[in-house]
Amino acid sequence: MSIVLALRAILGFVSNIGDPLNIIFAGTSAFAVPSLDALIHTKHQVIAVYTPPDRPAGRGLKLTPSPIKQVALAHQIPIFQPASLKDPDAQQTLKNLQADVMIVAAYGLLLPQKVLDMPRYGCINIHPSLLPRWRGAAPIPRPIEAGDLETGVTIMQLDAGLDTGPIWTQTAYLMQPDETTQSLHDVLASMSVIALLNTLDQLEAGQHHAVPQNDAQATYAAKIEKSEAQIDWHQSAIILERKIRAFNPWPVAWTTWHQQSLRIWQARALSEAGSANIKPGTVIAVHRDAVDVCTGDGILRLLTVQLPGGKPLSVTQFIHGHGQSIIPMQTQFIPILP
Repeated sequence: MSIVLALRAILGFVSNIGDPLNIIFAGTSAFAVPSLDALIHTKHQVIAVYTPPDRPAGRGLKLTPSPIKQVALAHQIPIFQPASLKDPDAQQTLKNLQADVMIVAAYGLLLPQKVLDMPRYGCINIHPSLLPRWRGAAPIPRPIEAGDLETGVTIMQLDAGLDTGPIWTQTAYLMQPDETTQSLHDVLASMSVIALLNTLDQLEAGQHHAVPQNDAQATYAAKIEKSEAQIDWHQSAIILERKIRAFNPWPVAWTTWHQQSLRIWQARALSEAGSANIKPGTVIAVHRDAVDVCTGDGILRLLTVQLPGGKPLSVTQFIHGHGQSIIPMQTQFIPILP
């Protein structure tokens, strides 16, 4: 945490104005962990953590605490896990905490207007996109899938709409050519820390006011469905590469090879064009470290794959074990399991 605070000092974000804030933190996933951890190491007081009830996970379906709950347990912060914040008793409990502000990051539960109005400064949300672009449930993978060049983090005031509240601050990020949802998740989670702490400084000092969003520029990031990960080889190589990166680490793009599913973790669209006379999904070349597949427009080079029950393999490893079953101009990947 000293690195984060030192960076804030270098950037001029450290503020001694105002009293420490009493904060409720509401979150669930690993995305929210860096922000909660940073708050714990500031002058502010995290008086409670809200996270959904423990859920079954793993092969044994054992009830497992969320990453946010694990951080709260480690720091002995009071934990509340209501199934809904619409319940009057849950609302009264939250009100009794008398928080100055509620920070929300990947929480997963709807906050009714009564809850939004309870803290002195309302509820502030950490959203991993440059709002109003990519409102909704999947703001990290959707810009990768769409081919956006940049995304970022928005700190916004929550209102009753879906990511429609006024914006406190935004930080842009230029995505890398090989960006995946996992790598982007990690970058934006780290970027959120400085943006959030800066916003709290502004909130205390009364130096800034949230700016309304331009609804005319809004786009929606629909929830990722598992069925979307099925490769359609009639699409272009560029689109398929984006999907593969967007669906890494979940649900992972897949195709069918010899009547079994083959997950594709990494691939690259090649600059050269394919052939209109070759059926999409046909293997056209096998190299030592790659397999080239014809698509509806262009060639997709497979780099990392995974068979059922196995681990992700480089194509070099895959060819070593299954090369005799991958024959150029004869082997085909098909989009639907028989």
